[in-house]
Amino acid sequence: MDRYVTGAVIRKLREDKRLTQEALAERIHVTGKAVSKWETGQGFPDISLLEPLAKALGISVIELLSGEEIRNRNRVSKMTRARFYVCPVCGNVIQTAGEALVSCCGITLVPAEAEAADAEHCIEVRRTDDEYDVRLDHPMTKEHHISFLAAVSDDRVQFVKLYPEGGAEARFMIRGVAKIYAYCNRHGLFEAKPVR
Repeated sequence: MDRYVTGAVIRKLREDKRLTQEALAERIHVTGKAVSKWETGQGFPDISLLEPLAKALGISVIELLSGEEIRNRNRVSKMTRARFYVCPVCGNVIQTAGEALVSCCGITLVPAEAEAADAEHCIEVRRTDDEYDVRLDHPMTKEHHISFLAAVSDDRVQFVKLYPEGGAEARFMIRGVAKIYAYCNRHGLFEAKPVR
């Protein structure tokens, strides 16, 4: 029941929209009694009703299933608020400019929390004329490697996907870079401030 839409979620979202059970039922072509049963935990909406139900409640199906309404509070849209999500199953990397509900391979992902670079994940940043040369002395095996490097400024994210057996290095344009990130497939996300 925790991984499927619950009656409490339906009730809260319906009340937030100031809809009666009958008004919601009419929008999705079911009876008011069906909505009442869902809200009291005596039944669940059929899977074919999830999309119309989510639309009637003004949210996505993923939000309906998770029970969380996601609203982007990043009104200024600064890319320095970027978040990275990494799928533990396929390794897919998803970057967002603000708060989001992200899933991959059937798993709801949480944003990677950046830690300060440590001795094992020391991010070397050297400045050339117009670029940052970023390197890590880190294993690059299939089991343990740096998956990506990224440089983030107010208006852009520069992203380089890395692969095992390659080098843990990349070059980024200097303009406005506020943070540089490295993602280790075993230990997570690390950050460093660029050399000014």
